[in-house]
Amino acid sequence: MFETISPYIPLLEKFVIDFVSAIVILILGWAISNLVCRAIRRLGHTKRKVDTTALPMISSFVQWIIRILTIVVVLSQFGVQTASLIAALGAAGVAIGLALQGTLQNIAAGIMLLSLRPLAQGEYVSIGGNYEGTVEEIGLFLTSIKQANGILLTIPNSTVWNSTIINFSRNANRRIDLPVALHYGEDTEEAIALLKRLLERNEQVIKDLPYSVYVNEYRENSLVLNLRAWVPAAVYFDELSKIMLGVRKTLEAAGFDLPFTRVEHISAAHAKQDLENALADESEQTGQ
Repeated sequence: MFETISPYIPLLEKFVIDFVSAIVILILGWAISNLVCRAIRRLGHTKRKVDTTALPMISSFVQWIIRILTIVVVLSQFGVQTASLIAALGAAGVAIGLALQGTLQNIAAGIMLLSLRPLAQGEYVSIGGNYEGTVEEIGLFLTSIKQANGILLTIPNSTVWNSTIINFSRNANRRIDLPVALHYGEDTEEAIALLKRLLERNEQVIKDLPYSVYVNEYRENSLVLNLRAWVPAAVYFDELSKIMLGVRKTLEAAGFDLPFTRVEHISAAHAKQDLENALADESEQTGQ
């Protein structure tokens, strides 16, 4: 029996050696790809001049290049011709590309986002009017944005690229535009003077840039003033809240009655009585 299988022993030994070598290469290749990926990402924390926005995409790209090369080397251990394998991968790539057009669009969009840089990591942006928050990461396929309430949004790169992007962080200052409604008959000039003094006393309002209070609109039940002032972008939301509260306190302290929506609750009995009175009045008028 030994004589029967002895011709196959060298082949078996070669297969075992190739198999073990392939496993070792695969493990090492995967480990190296992960180490390189983490090393690239850590550059953003150790080197100030490194573009942290591009690091996630670069690290993912390098990681998968190393893994693909590892798989090619592993297959070559079993006698697969590298040239034939690359040709097969090319053909498979075309087929996969046709099947995953959306995924490839995300990759292309990610490259465009990193090249043209309409947004960057750490900037506060609005995307298409539907998503708003701080950019956490621009990856190979997805962009991550953290909303002000702490919720993390993950958006396909193609959606980001095809949307209108409003970047609130690119300018050092932002303008507050605050509508203030007054009842008709109120002293408009006094209200304007009070609100201008409110802006003048605010230390965050940039006095070198124009700030104003003016009549902006006539509505059915109120006259609308518009308050405009420039503040540092970093304190925009804090100052907006502070000015809104200050407007109400200032005007109410001066005796202004600010308009607001009033809801009157009428019971069924009162409604019935009002209807009967109205019908009675109508009957009397008809009889006369």
